[in-house]
Amino acid sequence: MKDTPLSNCERDFLLKAIEEKKRLDGRQTYDYRKIKITFGTDYGCCFVDLGKTRVMAQVSCELVAPKENRPNEGIMFFNIELSPMASPAFEQGRQSELSVKLNRQLERCLRNSKCIDTESLCVVSGEKVWQIRVDVHMLNHDGNLMDAASIAAITALCHFRRPDVGIQGDEVTVYSPEERDPIPLSIYHMPISVSFSFFQQGTYLLVDPCEREERVMDGLLMIAMNKHREICSIQSSGGIMLLKDQVMRCSKIASVKVSEITELISKALDNDKKARKAGGRCGFAESIPQERITALKMDETPVEMMDVTDRANDIVQKAEAPPQTVPSPVVPAPGVGQVGQGLQNTWGLEEQEESDNSGEEQEEIKTQMKEKKDENRGGDVVEISDSEEEEVVILHPEAPDKLPKNTGSGSHQKGAATTKKRQKK
Repeated sequence: MKDTPLSNCERDFLLKAIEEKKRLDGRQTYDYRKIKITFGTDYGCCFVDLGKTRVMAQVSCELVAPKENRPNEGIMFFNIELSPMASPAFEQGRQSELSVKLNRQLERCLRNSKCIDTESLCVVSGEKVWQIRVDVHMLNHDGNLMDAASIAAITALCHFRRPDVGIQGDEVTVYSPEERDPIPLSIYHMPISVSFSFFQQGTYLLVDPCEREERVMDGLLMIAMNKHREICSIQSSGGIMLLKDQVMRCSKIASVKVSEITELISKALDNDKKARKAGGRCGFAESIPQERITALKMDETPVEMMDVTDRANDIVQKAEAPPQTVPSPVVPAPGVGQVGQGLQNTWGLEEQEESDNSGEEQEEIKTQMKEKKDENRGGDVVEISDSEEEEVVILHPEAPDKLPKNTGSGSHQKGAATTKKRQKK
């Protein structure tokens, strides 16, 4: 997945703001974003927040065979992982051009500068040495990944402790932290990378570019330096031509920034060391208030239950009478929905309800008439036709008690019949 490209309006806005020496987050030209350094529970785990850019570095070690050309030196290995969690432009399991570039720059900054004494990592010459592995994970990408990665890596190396080793003849014993205290690495200096972005062919310069500023920049200059003002590595990308004065100007700015960052790292390491020595909480344990689950625990609140009835009666007597609600005189028109206090809730269903009610009434009338017919078979008979055009009611008077003797079966006396027609509207 690729990032959403910047529109022309946004690109012009960023370049115009840089020309006026204004930045999106309110910083000045040479200002760094706020740096926050935290440590994990284990040694060698470090989190660095550079603004919204967040990086985690984890250092591990193992005993391996040394290289043939350097049998007395340990091995340093660096790995940078750009996870999709940091940015949608990063793909899982696929090494991009950016990751290769960052990995090489980190190796030049830390391994080629000889900041760590690799000879102290040798256990048995030509047989076993310590391999120090530094894994850097990008947790959130908001620009200037190289600076954040270099700060996290060197801080994690300073914070790391390797296990102690004992040698008896040809047998090598690795002691656990409970048996012997782990040993810190031998670090000579702390190289830190500082990035400079150039705009409009080197006319404008910014320190610590954010992600949107990196999209519109023309070139990037990364200088790795320690607090002794020794340049450990320098790399330029973007295809721009830089003058000697520009490089010297960037090196002077980098020396000031590196001294400030080095002091910040030293303070963070001292605070963590004091917290661990005092037995206090450190790392992730700082965020855990207690070591047991207390979600279902609740303190008891004392409640006085004396004279509850009298108090309730006093409250009722002293309370004000509720206001009388007057129903609204508004009569809802048929087909208009109205919902509210004092109004009849109608949704235009009156006609359907009336038709349903009329059908039910007709069925009740039919059943009542049938019951009467069954009770009085000789009485009046009421017939209601189902036709929508008319309703016919036929009345049969009761037959006389005595019929004439001479009348036949077919010549009986008929009663009067009254027919009433009513057209339905």
